[in-house]
Amino acid sequence: MDLIKNIKPKELAPGITGHYAHGDKSTFGFLEIKKGSSVPLHHHIHEQITFIIEGQLDMVIGGVSYSLTDGMYHVIPSDVPHSAVAVTDCKVIDVFGPVREDYKTTSTPNWE
Repeated sequence: MDLIKNIKPKELAPGITGHYAHGDKSTFGFLEIKKGSSVPLHHHIHEQITFIIEGQLDMVIGGVSYSLTDGMYHVIPSDVPHSAVAVTDCKVIDVFGPVREDYKTTSTPNWE
């Protein structure tokens, strides 16, 4: 057992830092996102569940706009394009299946 914040942080983009734990079939991430930071439109093979611990994260998922706030979540199916902008400082949990192999490295993800 360990603290998620003890895992070496990964900078995904300016203002977006994640700590990731990997199992055999899924990846769990705790993210801190600074107000005004954004994730460009991208998609991946992974199903993703995004849960907002604190703050407001505005997302576009499959062409539909969502404003997620404390306690809200959204399931993003595999290969659905999505993007995000932090309206406030945010604390977020992301869960991915299958494992995000690309998040096991220290390199910045290639969001396409």
